[in-house]
Order: sequence, then structure tokens, then C-alpha cells
Amino acid sequence: MEFTAGGRLEVRITPADVGKRVSVRRLGDPGSGRETFTDTVGVLTSWDKGVLLITRRTGETVRIAESSLVAAKVVPAAPARRRGPAADFAELAPVLARAWPPVESEPLGEWMLRASGGFTRRANSALPLGDPGIPLGEALVRVRSWYEERGLPPYVQAATGAEGTQERLCAALEERGWRREVTAEVRIGGLAPVADAVEAESAGGIVLSRSLDEAWLRRYNRSGLPGPHVLKVLAGGPSVWFASVPDPEGGEVPAAIGRCVVDGRWAGFAAVEVDPAYRRRGLATAVMAALARRALEEGASAAWLQVEEDNGGARTLYDGMGFALHHRYHHFRSPESGT
Repeated sequence: MEFTAGGRLEVRITPADVGKRVSVRRLGDPGSGRETFTDTVGVLTSWDKGVLLITRRTGETVRIAESSLVAAKVVPAAPARRRGPAADFAELAPVLARAWPPVESEPLGEWMLRASGGFTRRANSALPLGDPGIPLGEALVRVRSWYEERGLPPYVQAATGAEGTQERLCAALEERGWRREVTAEVRIGGLAPVADAVEAESAGGIVLSRSLDEAWLRRYNRSGLPGPHVLKVLAGGPSVWFASVPDPEGGEVPAAIGRCVVDGRWAGFAAVEVDPAYRRRGLATAVMAALARRALEEGASAAWLQVEEDNGGARTLYDGMGFALHHRYHHFRSPESGT
């Protein structure tokens, strides 16, 4: 990391640079007995009372004492992707939201309050896509009230790590005591490579349908006996397809399932589940390939999916299919919602 200007280290940022991507170098632990440095890159989300807050791509907020700065500068946005589709957060975020629609929603300025009986945080959290139209503190009071009226814990979903994401909002939520509970990666890639991952002839036994059946839901197995709120979320979206792989042993529950939502040029994959007895046989790849071919027929060309950071097996699968990280999103829970 190069900070020198004419051979000298310089601090070339000021509080006026809040909101910009910066790179800073600071002195390490002064008690270590030797001079060490630590480098941090991220969005400068606050500079107040001698303390800088920098939010990294991962959503982690780093506090840095102004007095410890050795060098700092504004840096360009993260380099553009060299493979796969180009997309900014402003385009992708609404696509993700439409693919997992809530049972109930209400606008708060350019925020959307979403509720679905507690089925998944995505469908039961406030989604900020712009200005709430009122000061943040008032908006968060409204968020808490709206979810408490429905017997749900208040959550805000916010993103980091791409051009136009919400690092400043994440830092502001943390400052107000909202706790980051879960982080997920949003990955994107070309749709054709997904379709080509398995030859069409090899996926001949996969059944594609516009509707859910009881067998598919039993493999999904996330909510016991799902109520109508679960069915509405799963079946919602611009153009929804469900895939099932029949059990080779003749069982009633599919060996594998998947879901795909086609929305313009985008195809989003979710609910890819495989019976543990049939894992490592390529069924997840075959399901996604079959859904991708159908999405190509509808005119889509780009693909996206979401995966939680601790799901190592899925991340390895998606790496091999050409999906690369676009941004991360985090669910922040109100400090007043209990444990």
C-alpha cells in the first residue's frame, strides 16, 4: 500500500471526506515496544471528537484515534469485476427484494417495512433503498413500533462492500446499539456457465414446475408444516420456477430441490436443498443447471444468489460455478427487542 508523496507519509483526508472510500495507516499498539503499523481500507463513516470510524467491505467497523494516524488518502472504489455481469447495488437490490416478497409491506419514505409472520429475516426486516424521509432516529422508532405491533423483532437489512452500499447506515446503526446478527454474501455470475455446468441429457429426470407441492415443501423443511405466509413468500416473484429431483429409491420426498426467480436479465437461485443421503453426487449443480436453462429461455443472462458466510460447502460449490462476491448484507436487530 503506497502512501508516500515526494518520499513523505501524509494524512490527506479530512472530516469532509466522510462517505468516501479511504485507506489509512495508523500506529499499532504503543505498548508493544516497537513501531508497528496497521492498514485499513473501507468507507469513512464518521469522524467525530478525534475518532474515525471506517466500515470495511465485511461490515466490520474499525475505530481509529485521529492521533494515531500516520498516513491516509481517499482511494477509488473497488476495482470493477473482470468477469461476469456488471451491476451496481442500485440495480441489484430491488431485484433481490422482488425475488423474496413479504406477505405485508409498508413504505417509509424510500425504506420498505416488510413482515411475513417471522419467516426469514429477509421477509421480516426494514429494507432501506434510499432516504426514509425523516431523521434516522425517528425512522428507527417507527421501525421498532411497526414490528412490535406485529409481535416481531425489529430488524434493518443493510449492505456493504459495493459501489453505492450502506456503510454509513451500518455504522449509524451500530452507534445506536443495533446488533449485527447475520451476514450473507450476494454473489453474481454469468447465467450461461451455470446452464452449461451439467449437460441437459444428464438432467433429464429433473421436474420443473410453476407451483409448489407438498413433497417439495417437505424437502425444503425449514418451517415444519408451513402456513400460508411461507407459501406466499416462496411462490412470490416476477417469474418463479421450482425444481425437484425424484428420490432414486422411490421415496415421496425429492432427493433435491431448487427455486429460481427470473426478473428481466436476472435469474436468482434459492432453496437449493439436497437430501444428505444423496449429497456429493452433483444434484445441486444439476438442479441449478436445469433452472438456468429455463431462465435463459425467458431472456435472462445474469445470475445471482445469496449464501451465509458460514456455509463453506455452498460457497465452494458456487465458486466452482463462477459466482463471485458482489456485496454483503447484514441484519441489525434493535437493542430494545430483547434477546
